[in-house]
Formats: sequence, C-alpha cells, structure tokens
Amino acid sequence: MRFNIFSPRPGVTHEGAPAAILSAEQKLRRSVLSCLLWESEFYEDGETIADRMSALAAELDPAIVAALAVEARERFNLRHAPLMLLSVLVRTGSGTSLVSETIERVIQRADEMSEFLALYWRNGRRPLTKQMKRGLARAFAKFDGYQLAKYDRDGPVKLRDVLFLVHAKPKDEAQAALWKQVANRDLPSPDTWEVALSGGADKRETFERLLAERKLGYLALLRNLRNMDQAQVDEGLVRDAIIARRGAERVLPFRYVAAARAAPRYEPFLDQALMEAVLAEPVFEGRTIVLVDVSPSMNVRLSARSDLTRMDAAATLASIVPGDVRVFSFSNEVVEVPARRGMAGVDAVIRSQPSNGTLLGKAVAHVNRLPHDRLIVITDEQSQDPVPAPKAAKAYMVNVASARNGVGYGDWTRIDGFSESVLRYMREHEAPLAEISQA
Repeated sequence: MRFNIFSPRPGVTHEGAPAAILSAEQKLRRSVLSCLLWESEFYEDGETIADRMSALAAELDPAIVAALAVEARERFNLRHAPLMLLSVLVRTGSGTSLVSETIERVIQRADEMSEFLALYWRNGRRPLTKQMKRGLARAFAKFDGYQLAKYDRDGPVKLRDVLFLVHAKPKDEAQAALWKQVANRDLPSPDTWEVALSGGADKRETFERLLAERKLGYLALLRNLRNMDQAQVDEGLVRDAIIARRGAERVLPFRYVAAARAAPRYEPFLDQALMEAVLAEPVFEGRTIVLVDVSPSMNVRLSARSDLTRMDAAATLASIVPGDVRVFSFSNEVVEVPARRGMAGVDAVIRSQPSNGTLLGKAVAHVNRLPHDRLIVITDEQSQDPVPAPKAAKAYMVNVASARNGVGYGDWTRIDGFSESVLRYMREHEAPLAEISQA
C-alpha cells in the first residue's frame, strides 16, 4: 500500500487527469459515502480523509450534514463515518433539536453510543451539550437488555458512562431495573457465540444450537463460516441460514465474497444468497454496459483487518447488475469479460487483465462506440487521461473511494458508495424518465 504520494492540485486527480471543481457538499459526499473511517486508502491515509470530512462538515449547513449522516447510516450501512458527522453537528447545530433528533436516528447499535462519545473526545474530554445528552438518552431507550448486554464492553467509554452522563429517564419500572443493571455492570450474559465459546462450550454444539434457535446474526454467520466448517457443524443448518438471509439487510455485497473465500465449501449457498439480495428488484431496461476499474489503486484492502479490496467491492457490485449487461474491465487496456452473475462474475473481473495504469478516458471512449442504453462506471475516479462525456443518456459514475478529487461530474450522474443501494438509487433516478416516456 502507498498513500500521500502527492497532494493533487485543484481540478486534477492524483493521477493527473482533469477533475471537476467541487462544492463543499460534493467534496464531503465523496469522502463520506465510500469511507471506512480511519482506514487508509491508496492515495491518502485515514487521518487525512477523516480530517477533511470534519473540516468540510463544519463549513456546511447543519441540515445538510444531518441528512448525510442519516443517509450514510441508513442507506449505505456505514457505521463510523456517520458518527464523525455527528461529532461535527454537535458543534455547528447551535443547540437545535436537529442535533438530538439526528443522534437518535443515526445510532442504531448500542455500542455506537460509547463509540460516538470516544470520537467526540478524541482531542480531549469536554462537556456534552444539552442536545447531545437528549439525543443519546433517546438512543439509549431504544435498546433492550440483550442488545445492551451484547455491547457492554470494557473500553475507554462504557455504556454505564453514557447512562450517567446523559441522565436518561426510564419509561417504566422494568426499564429502570434494566438500567440499574447497566449502571452496576451486572447485566445477564447474552446468549451469543462469543460468550458461549469463551465459557468453554463445545463449538459445534454452540453453533448448531444458535442456528436452530435463530440466534446467530447474519453478519456473525458469514464471519464464522470457516469456524463452522472446521467444527463440522451440520451443513443443512448452515445452508438454510445462509439462504434464509434473516437480518441481511445491512450486510454489504462484498461480505458474501469474503465469506466464500474463507469457507469455499459454502460458496454455492453464498452465491445464491448474494443473487437473491438483488433479484427481488426490477431489472434494468435496455442494454447496460458496466466498466470496472482494476487499476493498482483499486487493489488496496478495504481495511487493515480485511482481506478484501476495493476491486473486490467494485467487481461484486458489477456482478449483481440485473438485466441485459456487458461487462468490461479497464486498467491500461479495455477488456470485455463474461457477464456472469455472483461469484463467477467477481472472479471474471478480477482475473481479466494485469493491473497497471488507470486509463479511464480510453475505456469510456471505447464503450461510447458500442450500442447501449446505460453506462455504469465503478471506479475510484483517479484517471490518468481526460475522461470524455458519455454517449448514453443514462450514465453513472460510481465512486468507491474517498480521494479528494474525481472525474465523474458534468454529464455523469455520480453516486458514492459500494452497496446495493447504488443500484436502488439508479432505479429511483430513472423512474421519472420512465413515467415521462409512458405519458
């Protein structure tokens, strides 16, 4: 990995191609919606990205920042970048109810309350504002005993610290008793795989019981497939849980790829689940061309603890585009790959050509000559050459990184992020066009 190669001049990408001059809101969106906070990318380190997000958010109207925080959490399933936006909103919201309402809405897991406070205090401890306390108190009231016990961890900021600081008022005696347990840190141990295994329970029996009782979250299921395979957990139970997709709403598409690589035995079931995640949605009308960036900057890990890269995320997204699709990869060359669905499509893209340069302009010029109704480019937008305007009336530049400058503006409809929400946005964007054509 390399980063901080040089700071691009305004209007130029890291690779030297002409880039758009962006507004503060556009800059913030491109930094947030593809961001795993504090994780370094190819061109920039995590601190640089986080500092830019904080500075840009401070420039904007608090309502814009609040809406982006909600969008990042609810539509793009990000957890830490929205908390960063909340920490800025506390300063700029001028004590309005917008602050408390946004905090309550964005915090959707019990540990996010303590993580938010730790982020708020990252540069030194300071008092909580009235609206911050109110929002955290409302968020605290959303969680039941199981959720609180699951995330009552020994960190710098504990759940009891949050409770004491915000002076939350219980709604009834049952909640008062629950919060007393939080204060005393004597909540009953939750029935999770971590608790069971740390207590010495048999691994196979534990996973089979949790699967049978539907007590294993979907992300925990995907992350533990290798453990289950090694423990010889009943294949039927695992298969049924994968295919059922209970609780999969917040699982990003590339998680299926990571699970399949960790436990190849279950790939057929994971492939089926991945496709079912999008097949329920309408297919795109007409011919779609998908261009996937396989340049070196895409071949960097999503996070320090992940084995997956942004190229994996981009290829996964390309593999679930529904309808009549042609898929091309680009680096120095433009290569057509079989338009396969699911895992096979991911492999086809990643193995399509050597990862050398970033000639996005050459790739767009190539596909502009081909008949199509829609063009989808999935990239970090760091082109070496100027990027021409698309020929298709429906043309999308999907940005999967947080680099400062990009090329997907002007005639492009640009989208930030790497979840299936990207495809949902395209459908919503095209719906008015379909209504006009039918009128």
